[in-house]
Amino acid sequence: MHLAQLILPLLILFIIAFGLIKKVAVYEEFVEGGKEGFTTAVKIIPYLVAMLFAIAMFRASGAMEILISIIAPVFSLLGIPAEVLPMAVVRPLTGSGSVGVLAELIQTHGADSMIVKIAATMFGSTETTLYVLAVYFGAVNISKTRYALKAGLIADIAGFLAASFICLIYFG
Repeated sequence: MHLAQLILPLLILFIIAFGLIKKVAVYEEFVEGGKEGFTTAVKIIPYLVAMLFAIAMFRASGAMEILISIIAPVFSLLGIPAEVLPMAVVRPLTGSGSVGVLAELIQTHGADSMIVKIAATMFGSTETTLYVLAVYFGAVNISKTRYALKAGLIADIAGFLAASFICLIYFG
């Protein structure tokens, strides 16, 4: 048996032992945490529905294609294939939508293509920034996001560019 197979059972035993040493009702606390998790899940449903609706409208209206046509020349100057731009646009909005974009690229271009390698690396290098802000900040009633949106989008852009350049250097 490998150490990796023991980590989770050992962690569970450690938590139970630590709770017993500190005289904490471990099971009751676990159940209470589950209740809080369920309450939080119910609270974020309206924000989740609103975000999914906005994303669907963005794609259905043709706004995504317009945005891609605007930014495609800049990406092509940098040597980044225009086919990965849907990933760059959809990823900050939704995780499941970006999985769909990646699946479509795999089907169209093949799993070993440079386009898919770049898109997959973008997928793993970035976050669903707008989704996180809308759903989680909304769930805890944070209305003034201050610098969170700017910082998140800048990090996403850095992730997109780094993923593209590293793939172009490594696989190109």
